[in-house]
Amino acid sequence: MSLTPLDIHNKEFNRGFRGYDEDEVNEFLDQVIKDYEAVIREKKDLHEKLSKLDEKLSYFTNIEETLNKSIIVAQETGEEVKRNANKEARLIVKEAEKNADRIINEALSKSRRIMLDIEELKKQSSVYRTRFRMLIEAQLEMLKNEDWDGLKPSSEDDDEQSLHLEELKS
Repeated sequence: MSLTPLDIHNKEFNRGFRGYDEDEVNEFLDQVIKDYEAVIREKKDLHEKLSKLDEKLSYFTNIEETLNKSIIVAQETGEEVKRNANKEARLIVKEAEKNADRIINEALSKSRRIMLDIEELKKQSSVYRTRFRMLIEAQLEMLKNEDWDGLKPSSEDDDEQSLHLEELKS
């Protein structure tokens, strides 16, 4: 059990034959009491300070644990977001590849149809040119034929036609 300043102050010493000077001892004890009180106050202050620091340490430890948990959750969330983004990116790429294949196939098919149409048009054009050439040649042959000379109207025929036209007009 530790001494209190009151214990020191109330302490009575027996008197001996050749004892210490009582005033000096009392002065010394007064100084010891003051120092002891200062030490007790300092100890009390240090205990209070230690208590406050313990509270702060506990508070910051809780914050640290919370932050650590938050960091772990954030890392897990980040990884999940990353996995989902990669999965979505793969799906987008697959879809784009399928669309690209479809577009290429459609373009190739359309190109084949156009090529077939071009070939058909070339054939039709060739047939048309041949027929048209044959028609023109036939017409030229007809024009070269001397039978046309016999179809030329005489002047009497012209007079009859004129009369006939006048009759029709009236």
